[in-house]
Amino acid sequence: MKILLAPAETKNEGGNEKPFSKENFFLEKNFPFRKEVFDSYEKYVQSLSLEELSSWFGIKKMDDVKKYQESLKNKASMKAIQRYNGVAFDALDYNSLSSNEQNYIDDNVILFSNLFGPIKASDKIPDYKYKQGAKLPNISVEKFYKDNFTNDLDEYIGDEIIDLRAGFYEKFYTPKNATVIMLKFLKDGKVVSHWAKHYRGMVLKTLAKKNVQSIAEFMNTQIPGLKLVEIQEKKEIRLLIMDIV
Repeated sequence: MKILLAPAETKNEGGNEKPFSKENFFLEKNFPFRKEVFDSYEKYVQSLSLEELSSWFGIKKMDDVKKYQESLKNKASMKAIQRYNGVAFDALDYNSLSSNEQNYIDDNVILFSNLFGPIKASDKIPDYKYKQGAKLPNISVEKFYKDNFTNDLDEYIGDEIIDLRAGFYEKFYTPKNATVIMLKFLKDGKVVSHWAKHYRGMVLKTLAKKNVQSIAEFMNTQIPGLKLVEIQEKKEIRLLIMDIV
C-alpha cells in the first residue's frame, strides 16, 4: 500500500544534501524526464524580469522573488517531506515522529511536485518556487509527468492506494490497476478545504503511528477527530465521507 500526497506552496529553507541529481530521486531511470522539466524551468526563470517573475511565482515581496530567481543547480537539498511546511505537513509534524514512523513515511508516501513530478517523501529537493498551475512554455508539466511516469508508478505502487491529494494533483497521475481510497471531509454537513489539509496530515500521521500496511487495516483504524459517515464506491475507487467531530 502506498499513500499519495500533494505538496505545499510554502517550504523550509536550507538543506545539507547534494544539489539536483539523479541519485536524489526514486525511479532513477526516469530522471531524464525530470531534467527536461528542470532545464525548461531554469531557462524560463532566467528569461523573465523581476516584475514578470513576481507574477509567475505569485510573490509580491521582491527580496523573495530575487531569492527564487537564483539557479537551483547548486542549491543544497533536503528530504521532500521536510522541505514542505504547509498545513498538512504541520499536522503530520514529521520531525516529532519516531524513527520507525519516519521510515514508514519515507518508504510509503509519494508526493507530486509541480516541478519535479512524482517524488518519494525521502527524495531530496532544493528550496524552489513553482505556483500550482503555472505554465512553462512548450510543455504542460502535469501532462508530461502523467504521460512519462504512469506505467512505472503503477508498477512501483502496486494494488492499494490511499489518495490524500488535492484534486489538482490527480492531473499528474491516475492509477490504472489499484484499489484507491479517497477521503472527503465535512463540517456541519459542508465540505471543507483548509481543514481538509489539516486532516490529511492527521490521517497520514495516524497511518505512520499505527504502521498501517493495507486498506483492510486502514478501514479498521480510528482517525482522531474524524467519524466515518458514508462510503461511496465507483469501480476501484472507494470515497470515504468523514465528519469532523
